[in-house]
Amino acid sequence: MARIRPFRAWTYAREDADVTALTAPPYDVISPEQRAELLTQSEHNVVALELPDGPLDPSSESNRYSTGAETWNEWRADGVVVQDSLPTIYALEQRYKIGDKPVSRKAFITEVELHAFDEGIILPHERTLPKALGDRFELTKATDANFSQVFGLYEDAEQATASLFAEAMAGEPTLTSMDADNVESIVYAITDSTLIERIQAALLNSRIFIADGHHRYTVALAYRDLRRELAEREGDDPVDPDFNYVMMALVNMDDPDLVVLPTHRVADHSDTFDADQFWTGISANFIVSDPADLHHALDHLAKPAFLIKTRADSSPRLAVLRDGIDLDEAIQTQHSSAWKHLDVAVLLELVLDPLLNIHPDRAETLDRLSFVKNAHDAMSATADHDVAFMLRATGMDQLRRVSLAGDVMPQKSTYFYPKLLSGLVMRGMD
Repeated sequence: MARIRPFRAWTYAREDADVTALTAPPYDVISPEQRAELLTQSEHNVVALELPDGPLDPSSESNRYSTGAETWNEWRADGVVVQDSLPTIYALEQRYKIGDKPVSRKAFITEVELHAFDEGIILPHERTLPKALGDRFELTKATDANFSQVFGLYEDAEQATASLFAEAMAGEPTLTSMDADNVESIVYAITDSTLIERIQAALLNSRIFIADGHHRYTVALAYRDLRRELAEREGDDPVDPDFNYVMMALVNMDDPDLVVLPTHRVADHSDTFDADQFWTGISANFIVSDPADLHHALDHLAKPAFLIKTRADSSPRLAVLRDGIDLDEAIQTQHSSAWKHLDVAVLLELVLDPLLNIHPDRAETLDRLSFVKNAHDAMSATADHDVAFMLRATGMDQLRRVSLAGDVMPQKSTYFYPKLLSGLVMRGMD
């Protein structure tokens, strides 16, 4: 169902495999200060392409998008980046630690044929924001390039691709990079046609679930449609053109080493916050208690549950959905049953909306909601905010059920760790 193919990637010209000074985190997590710091490491850091100088208005002179295109063209002309001589699939290994446990996550970096979401071949799992879509579309249109990968998940419960990774990673690495969190990315080039065909065959019957990069994938669809329209207008009929594909890093969603972390919430009421009234409202649908062990309070619970701390509390309290509450009835939306049983959806519909007047369908209310990766930081935030919610991670089976139901999760339902680096492998479409 998912068709992949090798491609002639652009990579940095280099004397050795280490490109640490040239790579960057995903564009949407880079602050202006971090951008400046990356460019002090090298003027050729990929952030100059992902977040170019200039105003965001594409009609302005020397806007961000024209600057990015000029930089991309200059780097290719000057040999800052060089193109593969052979069509290649790359194997990526990311090595890191969760606590003291070493973990390895592997991906194939390849071109994947684009499909609209309603075709059921490539499936989203989270909502996208229109503002971010416009920015990425203008950059893609100006540069005709992918500077980072969409993070996709394929199904392989039998671990059939494990031997393909082992074979691909038997030689010397092509590229390496170390990020600020001490995550090491190691890239191996696969040019052997037989091995490439075996990888293509292994992934052919799998659906692909987008783990991260929904904006980039949605933009790739819009860019494809634009290029098709231009080709038709010019009387051109290209065969299997580059714009029908997008660069993706494909990870086995059934790999036990795949790490998904929760994203916690910090919120403020639209009016004066009354902690007693808040806890009374929570108790209508949840059993509230003081947990004996905060670190493991959410472990092994079969029902939606959260740790909650208000600005009036000295420590978090545990809220567990009451027996007898039918979420399909209690949550009155058009979403699927799989969606209604997500912790993040229960929090949204039974807590944030009725008790704090926050809901994504009312965009103006989202200014009072923020997302925090670290649970300790979320709890500490109640010094300045009304209430913090500590959540469990969304499971892969939950993601699969929601996506197959044709639904998408609330924003920030998943946090796949670690992030993919930009700039390891780049792809032109001009």
